[in-house]
Amino acid sequence: MLKAGKTYDEVYNTFHWEIPKLYNIGMDICDKWAHQRYRLALIYQDEEGQVEHYTFWELKRLSNRLANGLQEKGIERGDRVGILLPQSPETAISHIAIYKIGGIAIPLFTLFGTDALEYRLSNSEAKGIITDEANLHKVLEIWEKLPHLKVVIVTGGEKPERVLDFWELVDKGSEEFNPIKTRADDPALIIYTSGTTGPPKGALHAHRVLLGHVPGVEFPHNFFPKEDDLFWTPADWAWIGGLIDVLFPSWHHGIPVVAHRTRKFDPEEAFHLLATYGIRNAFMPPTALKMMRQVKDPASRYAYRMRSIGSGGETLGEELLDWGREVMNLTINEFYGQTECNLVVGSCSEVMENIPGSMGRTIPGHTVEVVDESGSPVPQGTVGEVAVESPDPVMFLEYWKNPEATTEKYVKNWLLTGDLAKKDENGYFWFVGRKDDVITSAGYRIGPAEIEDCLMKHPSVSMVAVVGSPDKTRTEVVKAFIVLKPETAPSPDIEEDIKKFVKVRLAAHEYPREIEFVSELPMTATGKIMRKELKKLEIERKSKQG
Repeated sequence: MLKAGKTYDEVYNTFHWEIPKLYNIGMDICDKWAHQRYRLALIYQDEEGQVEHYTFWELKRLSNRLANGLQEKGIERGDRVGILLPQSPETAISHIAIYKIGGIAIPLFTLFGTDALEYRLSNSEAKGIITDEANLHKVLEIWEKLPHLKVVIVTGGEKPERVLDFWELVDKGSEEFNPIKTRADDPALIIYTSGTTGPPKGALHAHRVLLGHVPGVEFPHNFFPKEDDLFWTPADWAWIGGLIDVLFPSWHHGIPVVAHRTRKFDPEEAFHLLATYGIRNAFMPPTALKMMRQVKDPASRYAYRMRSIGSGGETLGEELLDWGREVMNLTINEFYGQTECNLVVGSCSEVMENIPGSMGRTIPGHTVEVVDESGSPVPQGTVGEVAVESPDPVMFLEYWKNPEATTEKYVKNWLLTGDLAKKDENGYFWFVGRKDDVITSAGYRIGPAEIEDCLMKHPSVSMVAVVGSPDKTRTEVVKAFIVLKPETAPSPDIEEDIKKFVKVRLAAHEYPREIEFVSELPMTATGKIMRKELKKLEIERKSKQG
């Protein structure tokens, strides 16, 4: 835990890691608090407004029952289990139970389509999946293509043949369970990150990843936790930002979390939620903050009293920081990281100045530099690649079943982020751009390769290139340059059909919001599409449009 200090240097220099040899996320975030029978863990509000409360004691009993049920159905240590659920009690219970049996959890976004799910479940060779009534049909559609998938569990609704009922499994299980003893370095979860030149890669994380995240949560939330803290995020728990930036670290500290996420973010509802539950801390992606900024005079209608807001995924501008001070009565602290190595740079308004446009400074516990292609730190003010020194508790173990990509992620003892930046004389990092073709849209990092692969399956598409196009609200939107087959003419109908084709197969945030039909694509002499030329063209166009 971070020790508060008067200056950044004092906080950074007094921090040291305490990573035990034996460590289990499930035991840490649940069982260690369960002896306090009435200690609140979760406030859950469903989409109809119904509210449920769960204590750590109740979560321990329920997760023990589920752990016994999973074992009885053949899920063993090291088996991979997908969790295709929204923010809900069942999601949290599933995570805890899987870690207790020594399994490996695979968080999956509920808006994923069948192609996206099939790839992740196939690549991970998942033995089980836990989902809800709204998403079960996707699993049933691809089940026959997944020979390793033996156990399908649904949390509600009708239960088709071969599908197990979540709550029946819980009810039948014993409340007594002896969790598997896991080491801090044993694998705990796989989070898939979009690739730029191939399919998504599964970042395999150890149990210690939660402990590695702790200073990265405490720092931008001004030395979280403090008295009366209560955490919420609109970010889905399938993403590292919702799961290990909010849910797990809050429960590590015994702090309750509010669970509520609708399919579409509503800024008015967000203010209502903050006021209703007295939420004190939140992780809010910049796009959500930009939408909340459009709400007129919220303080006159909502009695919110927040202590900290952390934001990441995109750089905040001066306008948003000013809005945070004027409307939310606090300084929004930015932080930076990625799925493979998260929360390593950030701001803490209690001990440092928040400079608009900066990513912040190195978070205590980590060593972050800007390096050249050989892995040597570059002079101050020089553009290079952001790199994190290995070993580091927050760092991933490897890319699942992809040793080549794992090796390419490192140079010398540095993990390379793929982000270009400069570091100034005061230790502040300044983002310059991506080294590769990753698209940053509304806080999501999206690889073009998976979208291009999906688009090529459309019967009217001959060739395609996907890039990020500048956007004032989302930073970038997905844009597809498409060469249609000779028998197909461009039209609004074909454009809409192509958008829907991607939306149902991948995810709503990955479909191309902009499509431009072209007669040809820029190519290299060896036949590779030159995405950079298209990206340059888009930037020039949007800058002229203002």
